[in-house]
Amino acid sequence: MSSQPHTVLPWVVRRTRLPFLSLRCPDCRSESATTGEGRFRVNANRTLLDVWLLVRCVACDRTSKLTVHERTPVGSFDRALLDGYHANDPELVASTLLDPLLARRNRFTLDWKGAWRLDAPSAWLDEAWPVKVEVVFDDPVPVRPDRLIAHGLGLSRNQVLRRIKCDIPLRRTTTAGFTFTVMAGS
Repeated sequence: MSSQPHTVLPWVVRRTRLPFLSLRCPDCRSESATTGEGRFRVNANRTLLDVWLLVRCVACDRTSKLTVHERTPVGSFDRALLDGYHANDPELVASTLLDPLLARRNRFTLDWKGAWRLDAPSAWLDEAWPVKVEVVFDDPVPVRPDRLIAHGLGLSRNQVLRRIKCDIPLRRTTTAGFTFTVMAGS
């Protein structure tokens, strides 16, 4: 019997909504905020622009601003980008929020709990063993492979560590695609 995987299955990790922000509210001291509908505020001071992403406290509904650009010359902006800020383009809101530089500059982290789903084929247990699975990320959702695999296969994490051969460390958070092989259970 061959030890090569007979079947290759696709798994896709998708974002279902924008993640919450772990950011302390100055009013109520809550630790969670959201972008709500995703709005930018653009302010002009002669030839300089300030751009903020507006976020709302989940607990008290207070609006705060995250600095996207500060005192930036108008001429340095691409016209399409500037139009996107003025139109509150949802894709621009998402890409801005997911930018790690914005998070570092504004001192927040993203809370991905409940903000993603795993799309995987449901019935494949009757396939020949071993089975190879390719995991692809549509968005940079940080997950630990052992938890993702346990969730997708309905196994405990100990069973995952025994039955899975993976091309990356299972207990280290990743946002990039990977492949793993499921060995037959004993």
